[in-house]
Amino acid sequence: MDEDVMLGFETSDDCAVYKLRDDLVAVLTLDFFTPVVDDPYEFGCIAASNALSDVFAMGVKPLAALNILAFPVALGTSVVAEVMRGGSDKVREAGAFIVGGHSIDDDEPKYGLAVFGTAHPDEILRNGGAVSGDVLYYSKPIGMGIMNSAFAAKMEDDQSMRPAIEAMMELNRYAAEAFEGLDVHACTDVTGFGLAGHLHEMLEPSKMAAILDWDNLPLFDGVYNYSAIGCRPGRSYDVQEWAEEFVRKGTLSEEEYNTRMGVLCDPQTSGGLLLALPPEQGPAYEAKFEELLGRKPARIGEVTDGPTGTIFIR
Repeated sequence: MDEDVMLGFETSDDCAVYKLRDDLVAVLTLDFFTPVVDDPYEFGCIAASNALSDVFAMGVKPLAALNILAFPVALGTSVVAEVMRGGSDKVREAGAFIVGGHSIDDDEPKYGLAVFGTAHPDEILRNGGAVSGDVLYYSKPIGMGIMNSAFAAKMEDDQSMRPAIEAMMELNRYAAEAFEGLDVHACTDVTGFGLAGHLHEMLEPSKMAAILDWDNLPLFDGVYNYSAIGCRPGRSYDVQEWAEEFVRKGTLSEEEYNTRMGVLCDPQTSGGLLLALPPEQGPAYEAKFEELLGRKPARIGEVTDGPTGTIFIR
């Protein structure tokens, strides 16, 4: 591989990184998916926020983005226009610009972005690098996949889904701005592999384990109960089967363990940032986060010595 490729597909990091010169790297990512909400504008906002998150998770500011659009022609231009308006608004909020893109006729709608940013090589955050004693923070409520399943089962309505939709549309720009100037040792965004999977991907390259404080996890209302009755995305069961190799059951009953795993393995659409930083810097991060977002981030656990990649629930 070219020696200027600093990060590629061989790791689980959020973006590719290519060295342009000794003091400047290009940061690139892309993401797109099918609609998760009915409103086309909100779908555009969510898909764009999700794609931009990869750049924010690396501590980088996005500069430009390209639209990725697949829509059936039969839907007409008004729906597509609303999707792209949502995406454009979020890109603008992120401080970047839409500079083009590509579209195709496809029976199954899809939308997302390819995102480009630049940074000094020393400023890039990786998903590895956490050290024993670091505290773990998470920036959004957990349970977006479960909430969408509950909505599909008519257990939630348009009004009760608003907190989840607002969370999915929220840019991780502000969660990232809150840790500027702090010694963040590792950071990633939480998406399709759930909190357990993405935390594991942080711990493995760090050669660390972690303890999660269950009572401190920021769950949407109803998520625990929905998990208990099996109202979950089908993908979460695949994630759980994998995660059972590294999430310890401890003294939990089989029923309680399965319920908690349903939450920890819930795929998140446009999820929050998960980061590890020294405990003495926690108050500064919390204060800045609250200033920017009007709430505190959730302090969900700590990094510890132990079997590499293992997660213990406290």
